[in-house]
Amino acid sequence: LEMEGNQITLDSLEKGTDNPAFSFDGEERHYEECDGPRSESQEKRRKGKGRFSSYCRKALQPASKAKHFCKAHAKVLRRIVLGLLGVAYLCYFIAACYLNFQRALALVVITAVVVFFICWNIFQKHCGAKVLLLLRPVGNCFQKCWPWLKWLLWVALLAGLIVWLVLDTGRNPEQLISLGGFCFLVLFLFAFSKHHGAVSWRAVFWGLGLEFLFGLFIIRTTPGTQAFQWLGDQVQYFLSYTTAGSSFVFGNTLIEEVFAFQTLPIIVFFSCVMSILYYLGVMQWLILKISWLLQVSMGTTPTETLSVAGNIFVGQTEAPLLIRPYLADMTLSEIHAVMTGGFSTIAGSVMGAYISFGIDAASLIAASVMAAPCALAMAKLVYPEVEESKFKGKASIGLAKGEERNILEAASNGAATSVGLVANIAANLIAFLAVLEFINAALRWFGDMVDIEGLTFQVICSYVLMPVAFLMGADWADSPIVAELLGIKIFLNEFVAYQQLATYKKNRLMGLEEWDGNRKQWISERAESITTFALCGFANLSSIGITLGGLASMVPQRKGDLASVVLRALLTGICVSMLNACLAGLLHVPTQVGDCAGFFSNTNFNSTSYTMYTCCKQLFASSVLQNGNLSFTGSWADQAESVLWLRECCMYYNHTSC
Repeated sequence: LEMEGNQITLDSLEKGTDNPAFSFDGEERHYEECDGPRSESQEKRRKGKGRFSSYCRKALQPASKAKHFCKAHAKVLRRIVLGLLGVAYLCYFIAACYLNFQRALALVVITAVVVFFICWNIFQKHCGAKVLLLLRPVGNCFQKCWPWLKWLLWVALLAGLIVWLVLDTGRNPEQLISLGGFCFLVLFLFAFSKHHGAVSWRAVFWGLGLEFLFGLFIIRTTPGTQAFQWLGDQVQYFLSYTTAGSSFVFGNTLIEEVFAFQTLPIIVFFSCVMSILYYLGVMQWLILKISWLLQVSMGTTPTETLSVAGNIFVGQTEAPLLIRPYLADMTLSEIHAVMTGGFSTIAGSVMGAYISFGIDAASLIAASVMAAPCALAMAKLVYPEVEESKFKGKASIGLAKGEERNILEAASNGAATSVGLVANIAANLIAFLAVLEFINAALRWFGDMVDIEGLTFQVICSYVLMPVAFLMGADWADSPIVAELLGIKIFLNEFVAYQQLATYKKNRLMGLEEWDGNRKQWISERAESITTFALCGFANLSSIGITLGGLASMVPQRKGDLASVVLRALLTGICVSMLNACLAGLLHVPTQVGDCAGFFSNTNFNSTSYTMYTCCKQLFASSVLQNGNLSFTGSWADQAESVLWLRECCMYYNHTSC
């Protein structure tokens, strides 16, 4: 029914008629009733505003048309821009290679890797399904032959490994000790397995095999050694840029003399960069590629594999954030694998701090990469899967980018987030070093009661863990120091242990005497390498609280499950780092000393170095003192200046010939 007057009817409401009560006409009439007819100035003002808005609309028409055009042809314009950028980069690339190819070698490698993955993605998108269809008959045939083919493959691999070990350890028999330690640790973990009969040996052998192949490529092959050495050098150069920011804030004096201002700002810078890479999606892409390799080879579920792969770059509480939506439904075995991955590796941010101490960057990067497959393998050995995982059979799971709206917000958030980490590290260092000093004072007091002098926590660790250090491949003389550092890492944290290892390394590089009375001042290069790998992990008692706190905040309903597996994960993480150390000892190649005569001819003997120490020891060993006459054997007998060099060596080192 229509309503009277100007009231709204149902029909008009359906047709969308405006409510007269809100009409401007009514408003104008009201003004006219109150104030009389509109003045001429008001009318002119109204017309002026109308003309101005009309001019604005006309002025904005080209921009509006351009916007609509860009939206309509977005794909074409995007291809044109990318094409122009590609052409510009190609010109730059050709110019760089033409001017100095050796200098541009790193650029060539990076370009080749990027182009390969771009081509692979294009190929997979357009031709992947067709290729899979064509290869299906081959795949079916392969599946039929696999039951007997896999045993043939395993026998061939085992025979090849045995032959290689025989030939390789023939030159350096001490490598067999590291091999024995590797086998002992695997058997030790199997003895502590939760379900011995349910172990997936495919995951175990593939994980250990990938760890061995990574180690062989990084430590033994020239391309691998050069690539990781180059990568380590670039990381060191990259971290040196921290000085620009920290010197501006704290001043040059503080960053040169005070540890907190020298090392901790590196964590802020690294965290900022990692946050930017997450925002851009670079880290997600890299983690997914590594995760895919581990998942396909080892047969593990995508959730646990993704978390362990993430631990190569981020810490034990950050990596589980990658799989946060899935944690509530994961099995105990999968949660154990997630925890083990966190205990077995270190975060990229603190890695920067260790590099600043003087620890070899290439060894730290190699240890993190090798730890991922080993951690997953040992996690499945200690806590095999006996439940039905909800994620079994899934090809992959998605990773979201950060919530930041732009790259500047990502950089700011990364720097702000690191403040808590820096404060935590500083507080832990103060607390742990103070506690260590207190423990040592108490132990010395108890030792003095029974006439035992110099009893400390480090001495106890050096005796208790000395067999473990020896099994990893350290010389018996170096084993007490390696065991001491291992004990500090397990019972305190790896930060303190790496600090002390850096001191031993500096002493060696400075060319100090190996022994100062009964105290060893440094350890061999082989022991240094083994210790670097053994300390590379968050597996210490204080990390239990960090891991439980981080995971419990994500899945509070599973606190009981988390607490039930954390100790097994800690033990597994400790052993994973030791397995890496055994492999480093097995694959270590001793550094060959160059021409000492040539070195002595070109040095001024103003300061010592490790090369000078080694060459002086060679010279001392070749000297023969009979009836007051000094002579030399070997190649030193032909050197006219051998006596002069011996006198120079005697200025720094003690020997009977002096």
